[in-house]
Amino acid sequence: MFSRRGFLGSAALVTASAVSGRVQAAAIPEAPTMDKVVMQPPLHPTSGPDYRPVVTLNGWSLPWRMNGDWKEFHLVAEPVVREFADGMKGNLWGYNGQAPGPTIEAVEGDKVRIFVTNRLPEHTTVHWHGMIVPSGMDGVGGLNQPHIKPGKTFVYEFEMKHSGTFMYHPHSDEMVQMAMGMMGMFIVHPRDPAFRPVDRDFVFIMSSYLIDPGTYLPKVNEMTDFNMWTWNSRVYPGIDPMPIRLGDRIRVRIGNLTMTNHPIHVHGHNFAVTCTDGGWVPVSAQYPETTTDVPVGAVRAFDMLADNPGDWAFHCHKSHHTMNAMGHDMRNFIGVSRKDLAKAVGKLAPDAMVMGSTGMAMGNMEMPAPDNTLPMMTGTGQFGPIEMGGMFTVMKIREGLGRDDYADPGPYKYPPGTVAYEVEAPAAEPARQPPAAPGRKAKPSMKGMKM
Repeated sequence: MFSRRGFLGSAALVTASAVSGRVQAAAIPEAPTMDKVVMQPPLHPTSGPDYRPVVTLNGWSLPWRMNGDWKEFHLVAEPVVREFADGMKGNLWGYNGQAPGPTIEAVEGDKVRIFVTNRLPEHTTVHWHGMIVPSGMDGVGGLNQPHIKPGKTFVYEFEMKHSGTFMYHPHSDEMVQMAMGMMGMFIVHPRDPAFRPVDRDFVFIMSSYLIDPGTYLPKVNEMTDFNMWTWNSRVYPGIDPMPIRLGDRIRVRIGNLTMTNHPIHVHGHNFAVTCTDGGWVPVSAQYPETTTDVPVGAVRAFDMLADNPGDWAFHCHKSHHTMNAMGHDMRNFIGVSRKDLAKAVGKLAPDAMVMGSTGMAMGNMEMPAPDNTLPMMTGTGQFGPIEMGGMFTVMKIREGLGRDDYADPGPYKYPPGTVAYEVEAPAAEPARQPPAAPGRKAKPSMKGMKM
């Protein structure tokens, strides 16, 4: 799962001004890296206070070491290759081998020391979004600290004053660096394990990209017209399912560093928003929801009782955000015969695509996708195509899952008589009122109505 970076013990990477006087360059911890794109098992604590660790969709939690009473982590900012789903990859920037970077977990009251090594071609910093830290540790380049130049390592040191759900991201050339995927989640668990406990705790961060079909680099200057709406830089069907034991109380923590808000919706259940990046929501202020809007630059966490077994859709409710790379600028040809049109267009542009005359179901597409891109809607379920992409996954609620069992349990086995079905009952054309004569209003007919 993890590999180690042998170069990090070298004092040549660090200047005297870059590292606190309490820390020598030779003491820099090694930096784990991840080469897998599937959800890794929860990283249970081996020392300090106990807590229920999170699991990151298509991600992992960053290991640490104890150095006296300091919990030490090491982030490496670097170019990475991220697979969005099978068949498409992007050249991004991230941390420790992936974009977004690993989730960092700590406990309220911990003293945290985070080393950041820059292997990018330009300077960077790290801002600890939503966290209460000393001003000199806030990570805004030029304002709170010097920028971290390529090849250098800086260290951030602060105490975890509050539990909650937070993010980290650069405040150096942030338009480029966040558009390239540099971000991650930071979870601070309550000191008291009895404070609002849950059985399963999921986390992911939302980002968006414009990557033209056949290319690998995001267009970092784009502000509105994105074609890859991602959870942890993955799109459906590449997003992990969420295996949940029937009866579990679960928490889902969501960060948003895209350019727009996202109404996140779950089927078959209701939930309550329990935490934001500003802190825990008092119980008296919570109310039932099935959709919560996650604003730009914000975090929402919700708690839910998984008491309804089955396979349940979980997605952004903006329709285009459950689509993948292609076709956001397609013309509407519903009702138009496409046979003659496709022939005519094909003579002028052999690679052109004509969408269906009856809709945009993927069976109506006239050509295969270009290299390194994905169909707009591409998943498959036990009953046929799941015409979703982008910000979509499935909560799979089952009886009998183990406490730390996050393996995909496969399709739900529906009890007999519980699946919608077709009936042979052709509907007759409903009776219609005749149109009113010119200049007269039609009177509603009361014939056949019971009063």
